[in-house]
Amino acid sequence: MRKKILTLLGVFTMGVTCSYAQDFVYTPKNPAFGGSPYNYSWLLSSAQAQDTYEAPADESSSYSSYYNSDPVNNFTESLNRQILSQLSRQIVSRQFGEDALDEGTYVLGDYQIEIGNGGTGLNISIVDNSTGATTSVEVPYF
Repeated sequence: MRKKILTLLGVFTMGVTCSYAQDFVYTPKNPAFGGSPYNYSWLLSSAQAQDTYEAPADESSSYSSYYNSDPVNNFTESLNRQILSQLSRQIVSRQFGEDALDEGTYVLGDYQIEIGNGGTGLNISIVDNSTGATTSVEVPYF
């Protein structure tokens, strides 16, 4: 029995003394992070092959369409935005201030604004007469 244990201990000792290890070394693939510059074309072609995004066909989102558009339309849109912004400031200040906002229907450019009191707060309905879109807002009482 002792002979077997000594033999196993000798084999284990020889195995431990003869084994070596090496460090793991990470080398990046991307040349932007220190990888080989020869990988650039391969990475670019792989990315282009996976790219499924298509640019929108309409030109309304580009800057050139803004500068090529009609100045009168730009003025009208700007005026409508300013009127709605001023109206929203007045609604908030009157609703949360001392003066109450008058109920009724107001027509401002392309917009028809209906203001009425509801059970839980102030109901505001904005109708865009040019497109027919409707927006409803309820400002709660505090």
